[in-house]
Formats: sequence, structure tokens, C-alpha cells
Amino acid sequence: MNRTIALIGAGYWGKNHLKNLEKMGVLHSVFEPSGNMVLKRKKDFPGVTYVDDESHILNNPEIEGVVIAVPASLHFEMARRYLQAGKDVLVEKPLALTVSEGEELVKIAKKRKRILMVGHILRYHPAVVRLRKLIDAGEIGDIRYIYSNRLNIGKLRIEENVLWSFAPHDISLILMLLNEEEPLKVDAHGGAYVNPGIFDTTLTTLEFANGVKSHIFVNWLHPFKEQKLVVVGSKKMAVFDDVGEEKLRVYPHKIEIDEQNIPVARKAESIAVDFEKKEPLREELLHFAQCIKTRETPETDGSEGLRVLRVLEKAQDCLLNEVKR
Repeated sequence: MNRTIALIGAGYWGKNHLKNLEKMGVLHSVFEPSGNMVLKRKKDFPGVTYVDDESHILNNPEIEGVVIAVPASLHFEMARRYLQAGKDVLVEKPLALTVSEGEELVKIAKKRKRILMVGHILRYHPAVVRLRKLIDAGEIGDIRYIYSNRLNIGKLRIEENVLWSFAPHDISLILMLLNEEEPLKVDAHGGAYVNPGIFDTTLTTLEFANGVKSHIFVNWLHPFKEQKLVVVGSKKMAVFDDVGEEKLRVYPHKIEIDEQNIPVARKAESIAVDFEKKEPLREELLHFAQCIKTRETPETDGSEGLRVLRVLEKAQDCLLNEVKR
């Protein structure tokens, strides 16, 4: 692979992009305006070219694509700038902070014939890929309900609330697993306990046209880390546990009706599901590099990012209305 991808931002999450892009042999250079941050990164990646002037990236014809790993408040402006400069763009989630901004990015990418991809990393997790295949093959049966918990006591943000920080991953997964464009109804409730106006816990419920319902519980004031997505099907149940040793398990429990016409749960031993062990972020970046080369549409393209953004904005409206009450 040629070194044709630049990284924008080498901070908290950017350093992981830096490591993978360098290992892949595609990293051209890194734009990072913070001198202190550059000094930190040079300790681990001394051979990388660092620049503090964005024009070195924007105007360099050798750079075909950029990975944007900056605070969410900057996603729209930076993605727009690089798309208009003729670069393919992978921007971390969320795509933007409003639906109108997301729509503008999608329009620019289409007009300029550029790749626009969103960093919904769990879509590239091999356990999720395997789960999707199980569902598509009918192993789980008809999906009845999906729910996710993304909880932690950790990095509290001031530029975005927990809904925008945590929930995009799960919204993306639920829409993908259900093969739905968007829910019929979105509702959300939450609380802001540390910083007034910045929700640190939210519960979002989604209802779909096919009758399936789901909920997403996100919280960064939780006593321990939990990242689980549970799919309840008519045949089996599946659990994707991103912090457990066994990431994917299937539970062949059954509900039977006894002679008194009472439903009875018949529990069965869970089964660990094998899948190819690969690093999700590396898979995401390999996919971006492949899309730059082949011009294929990314799995999580701008339109997919926009669908997630629409759900987020509806949920955010619910939270704000709750505050007003």
C-alpha cells in the first residue's frame, strides 16, 4: 500500500488510528496543532511526519484520504473542508452534530465523488460480523427485541453528552441487524448529574415498522464497565459482550406452553460462537483504504451515518423537552 492517508488529530483516540495506519504502511503524515501532543506521540512514533499547518494536508496531491479524529464539535467543519479539497474522508462518530450538517456532508461527497465514511467501529468487529451472518441465516429466528447497555465510570465529556458519545455505536448496530432505515418512533429519558445540561445517563427506546422494539441504555456514571448487545429471537438469543472474554454467545432457550396453557421457560446451556480474531479498528481502516482504491461504497458511508444522526437528533429533542417540563 502507498502512504496516501493523513491523520487529523493525534489525541485520545487519534493515537490508536496513528498506530494502525503506521502499521498498515499507509500513513503519510499527521496534522496535530498541539506541540505537547506531538512530543508525546513522537516518543512512540518517531519516524512519522507531523505538521501543525493544515495546508500541508489540504493542498498535498499525494494525500488521497484523511482520517478525522478530533472532538465531535469539529467533525462537520473539518470533514467539509477536506471533502471540498478533494480528499476521501473517514470521520469519527458522530458524522456531525445536526441532521442538516450531515445532509450537507453527504451532498458534498456525492457532488465531488468522494468517499465519506463514518467510524462506527463495531460494524467491523468480527463478532458482530458473525452475529449478522447468524441472523441472516435464520439461526436466531425472527428478531423480537434488541437491547444494549454501554456503561462505564470513565471519561466524562463536556463537549458532548453520553447519548452522542456512546449511543451511535448501538444505533448503528440495531439498524443494521434489523435491516431498517429508521425507527417509526424514538423516545428518550435521561439525567444530568455532574454538569447541568450535559446528560450523563440516557435510556432511548426505538420502535420499528416490523413490530420490533429496542432500547439503548448508556451511562458514564456506572460502577463498572459493561458493553453488551442482546438479540432476542424466536428460536434463540444472542449476546455480544465486547468486554467479556467470550465476545459472542448464543442461548438456545425456549418458551413452551404447558398443559395449563401457561408459558414456561426451558433454559439451555449457552454456546460460545467462534469467529476470526481481528482488531476492529484495523478492519475499519483497511476497509477505508480499500474503498479509496476501488471506489466502492463503505459499509458505514455518509448515508448510514446520516440515518444514525437522525435517531440521535430525535432522542436529543426528547431529552431537551424533558428538561423543559
